[in-house]
Amino acid sequence: MNSAYAALAFALGAAVGSFLNVCIYRLPRGGSLLRPGSHCPSCQAPIRPRDNVPILSYLALRGRCRSCGGRISLRYPLVESCTGLLAIATFWRYGMQPVAPLHFAFAAALVVVTFIDIEYQIIPDAISLPGIGIGLTASFLVPGTPAPFDAAIGVLLGGGILYGVALAYQRWTGVEGMGLGDVKLLAMIGAFLGWRGIPLCLLVASVTGSVVGLAIAVGLRKGRRYPIPFGPFLSAGAIATMFFGDPLVRWYLTAVSAV
Repeated sequence: MNSAYAALAFALGAAVGSFLNVCIYRLPRGGSLLRPGSHCPSCQAPIRPRDNVPILSYLALRGRCRSCGGRISLRYPLVESCTGLLAIATFWRYGMQPVAPLHFAFAAALVVVTFIDIEYQIIPDAISLPGIGIGLTASFLVPGTPAPFDAAIGVLLGGGILYGVALAYQRWTGVEGMGLGDVKLLAMIGAFLGWRGIPLCLLVASVTGSVVGLAIAVGLRKGRRYPIPFGPFLSAGAIATMFFGDPLVRWYLTAVSAV
């Protein structure tokens, strides 16, 4: 991918990221994704088109609303930047294959899941349940996706593993340790990546989650039951598997055989 295509992919991805910000803000509140138009969260003033350019408008306005001067969350340019980079990564990895836009949409959905789960500790069914259906349907129609049987087993395996873990933890401790949102999310991941992607996704999610959880516990001096959303780590594991699954598996097998 040359620099011109990379710049175009980033710009398109950032534009999609602008819409993802709408999803992140409105889905947990039960609001419409279409109406009203973009507006300031503080004063509700409509945002002018020139102030709604991804990333650039935030920088030009120094993170403040033109109408009331209220602060605009850093999340907005962060989501737009992440989505732009994911667009570059997707088309670098898959080129112009039909599977590329599907995987980009999947990655975009994981961005929404990540930021909603961080802020609200929920994973909306409006993302995971349709995502399962889209992943299964794509397995029949889109070349480069897992076979339908693999996708179906991925849904059952992904959802079943986390449901079993959550149930066992709750019975062992008497405390709910994992919500059904995580179960449905991993089922969606299984629909897109197939059952073979589930072990690596869980491995990456568990390792990164443990490291971050330990850092939070030490840094904030919180107890071991300090709630940490697992959705962002499942999303990171899914993205790592989607882009680097084969090299990561080869590295892991080499490391294990060396031991």
